[in-house]
Amino acid sequence: MAVSGIRRSFRLLFGHIRQSPLVASSHSARCVSRSAAQPEPSKDENEAVNQTFVNRNPRNLEQMRLAIKDRGWKTTWPHREFYHRLQFSRSQHHVTAEVFSGSSTVPVVSCSTKEWAIKKELPSTRCVAACQAVGEVLAHRCKQAGITRMVYRAIPWTYRSDAVQTFRTAMKEGGITLSEPRRKYTGS
Repeated sequence: MAVSGIRRSFRLLFGHIRQSPLVASSHSARCVSRSAAQPEPSKDENEAVNQTFVNRNPRNLEQMRLAIKDRGWKTTWPHREFYHRLQFSRSQHHVTAEVFSGSSTVPVVSCSTKEWAIKKELPSTRCVAACQAVGEVLAHRCKQAGITRMVYRAIPWTYRSDAVQTFRTAMKEGGITLSEPRRKYTGS
């Protein structure tokens, strides 16, 4: 008796599935289920801004000219108001150029004639051609690092030398701008 009751239940169940208008004759019983209706998001919810935003790109504000530049004391030289600063130096034997961040004393990018790859291509590691080579290589490295603007303040009595002028020209031809834009101040 129990078996016949189960058979009757199956016949009724399959009869209802076949007669259901939701199911086409070519579909199986699995297609009867529907997904739950999703509520539409409100427009206010889409336009809401999270109050605890964390900037994951530290250079983003710098590139938008909104980051704070540390001013330091007015009597210090060279001035500290920069995002990146280029320092060029010539010793008795080598030429060195380094790019410093405003928040660090460690160079971000550097180039020197002490490097074997540069030294082996030059007749002298202190001549004007060495300054040009260092400028070209440093400009390429800065472009790879994403630094295209920096401050360069040469010592006034060395600024007019051929070596410094050749270095500056090589940096400019490499696509580096040797001045930074002024900081934008937003009203708060």
